[in-house]
Amino acid sequence: MTTLRTTLTATLTLAALAAPSLPAHAAPSDPWVRAWGINNLGQLGNNSNVNQQTPAGVQGIARDSVREMSGGGDADKNSFAVALLKDGTVKSWGANLTGQLGNGTVVAQYFPAAVAGLSGVSEVSAGSNHVLAVRGGRVLSWGSNTKGQLGNGLTAADPTGVQKTPVDVQSLNKVKDVGAGCDFSVALRQDGSVWAWGEGVNGRIGNGDNTARNTPQKVKDLEDIVSISVGCAHVLALTADGTVKSWGKNTEGELGNDSIGDSNVPVDVHHLEGVAKISANAYTNFAILDDGSVSAWGKNDVGQLGDDTTTMRTTPVPIAPLQGATEVVSGFDYTVAALDDGSVISFGANANAQLGDGTTTPTREPVTVLPAGSGVAHVAAATTGKSTFAY
Repeated sequence: MTTLRTTLTATLTLAALAAPSLPAHAAPSDPWVRAWGINNLGQLGNNSNVNQQTPAGVQGIARDSVREMSGGGDADKNSFAVALLKDGTVKSWGANLTGQLGNGTVVAQYFPAAVAGLSGVSEVSAGSNHVLAVRGGRVLSWGSNTKGQLGNGLTAADPTGVQKTPVDVQSLNKVKDVGAGCDFSVALRQDGSVWAWGEGVNGRIGNGDNTARNTPQKVKDLEDIVSISVGCAHVLALTADGTVKSWGKNTEGELGNDSIGDSNVPVDVHHLEGVAKISANAYTNFAILDDGSVSAWGKNDVGQLGDDTTTMRTTPVPIAPLQGATEVVSGFDYTVAALDDGSVISFGANANAQLGDGTTTPTREPVTVLPAGSGVAHVAAATTGKSTFAY
């Protein structure tokens, strides 16, 4: 009987480790990265393509091993995700139409697997169809290159414009952070300068014109930048004095300068100072202030800013329900926040279960995805998609 019990226990333990199937609203002891929302392309990393209405485990990735996660692509045809682990390796999963998984193929992958030959990475960012990574102060890139967003001096890696494995971005060193958007890329150097390349429409590369570039260009009249955050077609930059600059597309008020006109050079985000952290998303933006309060601006047609309205905001407004947020991110039409008590909340559209509350009901009022004490400190969402990660 003892032998049978021991064998059965070992078998169950191995099965649990191999494929964690976790209940919603997991206890604080749950160690796994969680994911929910649309999963038609395996972008949730749970070895299926079934949408997930509540948080479930990403296969084989414990949150304590993750340094950074980034979701990319859109909800319909090219959504994917990448995870930078604390050991400097990178894993990817989901759609792969443009080689954005970096594994040498264009075949979708429903579970996380290593980007071959990639180690020593310190930062990673997924865009709509490509990925950037920092290694030793240099930038690597892979995926689509139809607009020169890989920064390697070309506009295509082969006749389809797909680069299936990492390549070097030209002429940049001492880089400390990167951001990938919709067909363009941005890098922050250690000296506080910002460089951009790729698609130039709407002025998104910030060099004074709207022309696409296939090598890095310095963003004009910008210095002393301490962090960057990249949306679909616009960029935020946090200055050393706690103010915020922006440039690029502005039809939804993304630039926060009380207008809806695009800008191909940096402008000031109005009425915002004492900023500690910035979050540029597809069409919305959030700023966490030094006092723990949060302000937001941009697209708000389904209440994704959290101000209990559907009014577009062209300048920042305070968002009371996000007081105490440590991170705030938005997907295509919804928002998710990690709070300082370890809980996760969400609001906005929900047709694809992107709010993670077990329903498909939209709401302008925050709902709880994970309870206080869940152990989660970070959240990530697909660039213009409807899939979310908590870790």
